Amino acid sequence: MQLNEKDIQTIIDSVLKNVEAAVDNRQPTQASSQSSEQQPIKMKQLSTSASSNTFNMSSNQDGVFERVTDAIEAASKAQEAWMKQYKLEEKENIINSIRQAVVQQVNYFAKSALEETGLGNYEDKVLKLTLTVEKTPGTELLQTETFSGDDGLSFVEQTPFGVIGAVTPVTNPIDTIVNNGIGMIAAGNAVVFNVHPSAKKTSCEMVQLLNQTIVNAGGPENLLTMVQEPTIETVQEIANHPSVKLLVGTGGPGMVKSLLKSGKKAIGAGAGNPPVIVDETADLKQAAKDIIEGASFDNNLLCIAEKEVFVLDQVADDLIFELLNQKVHMLDHQQLEKVMNLTLKENKEGIPGGCSYLSRDYLVSKDWVGKDATRILEQIGVSNVQTKLLICEVGADHPYVQLEQLMPILPIVRVKSIDEAIEKAVDAEHGNRHTAVMHSNHIKNVTKFAKAIGTTIFVNNGSSLSGVGYRGEGFTTMTIAGPTGEGVTSARTFTRQRRTVIANGGFNIRG
Repeated sequence: MQLNEKDIQTIIDSVLKNVEAAVDNRQPTQASSQSSEQQPIKMKQLSTSASSNTFNMSSNQDGVFERVTDAIEAASKAQEAWMKQYKLEEKENIINSIRQAVVQQVNYFAKSALEETGLGNYEDKVLKLTLTVEKTPGTELLQTETFSGDDGLSFVEQTPFGVIGAVTPVTNPIDTIVNNGIGMIAAGNAVVFNVHPSAKKTSCEMVQLLNQTIVNAGGPENLLTMVQEPTIETVQEIANHPSVKLLVGTGGPGMVKSLLKSGKKAIGAGAGNPPVIVDETADLKQAAKDIIEGASFDNNLLCIAEKEVFVLDQVADDLIFELLNQKVHMLDHQQLEKVMNLTLKENKEGIPGGCSYLSRDYLVSKDWVGKDATRILEQIGVSNVQTKLLICEVGADHPYVQLEQLMPILPIVRVKSIDEAIEKAVDAEHGNRHTAVMHSNHIKNVTKFAKAIGTTIFVNNGSSLSGVGYRGEGFTTMTIAGPTGEGVTSARTFTRQRRTVIANGGFNIRG
């Protein structure tokens, strides 16, 4: 009987499956030392009661490596297999397996991220990760563009860069890994993450879970990798490695500027200081509800969150009334002074910081970033007040207005006209071109502000969260690239456009 190459491969695959099944059914014996031989991988089952030591954090464990070079080489090998051996449908099936695996562990990772970083709150982290898993797009955005005519046919396809180096923040560590991971592998890439050191344990667990899921779904090992001990030096090592073709940074302006100096294509998602304008035509009750939702979400950690409000004087009292009616706490003069002393520190050395990365009179104390509003009140001696958001009335030059604080403290500034509101809002946004919000039913005012502010995301009559798909249309992202112009990133962002041309009238059936 003649056997062709396909028949031989079918026999080999069958034998391998039988061998793996036999290995799986054996009782475990004494743990053996790691070797270069591939072992069958079983999905780890996490629960909200699981502790971090349920994960093996040793080198080369499900995408986690001690050395940057090993992480990059493994990712490069995986990406080559991902491109050559997997169809688009198979990739999307693997991505769906990732969604299912993460959804099952949302509560665990929300709890783990909160415990490790001490930032935000559990309930909102559950919502944030769920949103990320459900509304991060995959391969469906990779559409081929075609042009046909007398001279032939041309088509433009979205193709991968190869290995991407991605830096993730402490504010949204797990969500960014999932969001970037899905988008980047959907585009055909592999990823090497340099996670924030303050979130490395939970990030390791997520990278391991994603790799286990990919392998169990039939995908290649180490499609997503990371260095076990991330540092500034490992960021530079990733950025300078010749196998890394694209850099993506989500976080502070200093890190983004560093990546942009690498000489490679870099996508920079920097900080923001999103202003809100409320004019006299707004539905004030709904505006108050939306502002509270966005500004208090995960204790204001999101870069899109409302950071300061400019309200026309004629409706300022009514807006404050509606805010107070929805259980925010307004700081009086003495309380405001105490909170400032607690959460801000004088910048005597002139260190550049804040969303604009300029030297300012004050810097935000990292000890109070992402902390509960109630905890801040308790620290200044105000007890028995349960609230998610503190508000205060200040001038436009106040540090809380000019700094991206990442705390549930919302400054409110009265203005006399819409033109003054726009001028002050543009100034407070500092040219980050990130996010802005306006509550208004006056289309000319909305249009004027949207043109002047020039942000990547602009929300009218809604919470800032609607800008990333929460109670709003459109997909979700955790990487909003204002500084480099890619905007709301997705799988399509992480591709190279390549044109193929069939010339001289080739393949033209129109006559």
